[in-house]
Amino acid sequence: MSSGRFAGWFDRKGWTGILIGAPYVWLVIFFLFPFLIVVAMSVATNTPTAPPFSFGGEYPLINTGAYERLLTDGLYLRAFLTSVVNALLAAVLCLLIGYPMALGLTRVSKSRRNILLMLVILPFWTSFLLRVYAWMGLMGKNSWFNDLLTDAWNFLVPIDWAVRSIPMMNSNFAVVLVMVYTYLPFMILPLYASLERLDPTLDEAAMDLGSRPSQVFRDVTLPQSVPGIIAGGMLVFIPAAGELVIPTLVGNASQPMIGRLISDEFSQARDWPMASAVAVALLVLMVVPTMIYSHYQARAEGTK
Repeated sequence: MSSGRFAGWFDRKGWTGILIGAPYVWLVIFFLFPFLIVVAMSVATNTPTAPPFSFGGEYPLINTGAYERLLTDGLYLRAFLTSVVNALLAAVLCLLIGYPMALGLTRVSKSRRNILLMLVILPFWTSFLLRVYAWMGLMGKNSWFNDLLTDAWNFLVPIDWAVRSIPMMNSNFAVVLVMVYTYLPFMILPLYASLERLDPTLDEAAMDLGSRPSQVFRDVTLPQSVPGIIAGGMLVFIPAAGELVIPTLVGNASQPMIGRLISDEFSQARDWPMASAVAVALLVLMVVPTMIYSHYQARAEGTK
């Protein structure tokens, strides 16, 4: 093969292979290797050395004590349950709030749509930590936000149930509220992308056949937007379940979420094998349902 023909072959085949293989190399280096390190630490033995774990020698080569403790200690089970419940509530509330907003974005003119989309992503232009601290001020006992909610509560309930202020900080309510605010754009954008691709003539055809607007939404729009709902739900649920900053700043220390528990095990207790076992369990809890959904979605698309 001449040099010119070889160069042409490389241009066609070589660059294609590099472009396809680069993401896999990235995943191997920055995901698979670190994950294998965490898995290895999870079966190590906690020691007073630096780093605080060891394999072999006077210690067992594989120690499953961390996983046994994970399945039997109520602290970790409660943390997992709290994380799943809070993340699920945040995902459902983001869906209830974000779906009408995403649907409204598809119904306005393109000039207004661009402005509204900019407003949706506008919170990303400010510091995440600053936004959480702002919510801490809003949920304080003497804030105008608390006074507003307190007045609304006292107006709706009997006098015997009246309160001077609503305790919101250091509770799961505060965690879910701030997570909904933080992750709402992650629900709106996939929903908008899914709804924007729908054919509006299908709605018009259903209306011509006598369907009411509620029936059109239930039978035509909603079923076609299921991929966007699932994508948005995953984008909210997965990071919310492992959230660390929000539960640490506004949550209840007696009801920690799993992200805070992992941080405490690493930094305060210095039990790296236990922290690694919790991290592996959290990853499995998040990844396995995603892989199952992707598998069945691929099969469904292949049968069409």
